[in-house]
Amino acid sequence: MINYINRLVMNTTTETIVRAYTVKELAGLYGISEKTFKSWLQPHADVIGKKKGRYFNTLQVRIIFSKPGEP
Repeated sequence: MINYINRLVMNTTTETIVRAYTVKELAGLYGISEKTFKSWLQPHADVIGKKKGRYFNTLQVRIIFSKPGEP
């Protein structure tokens, strides 16, 4: 019974993995539209920096998670 409860508690805690994400993926994590997500990032654009290609790199994702908070 205790093992079952421990597994249940462990499964309910979620952590967002820091990896390269697209704008669409990040907006999905926050449960908002891409347009809203981009407006959230606008005040922090100088700190976050430009993404290369389609993805924000892991350092940029860490900064993004620290600004509005983790999804």
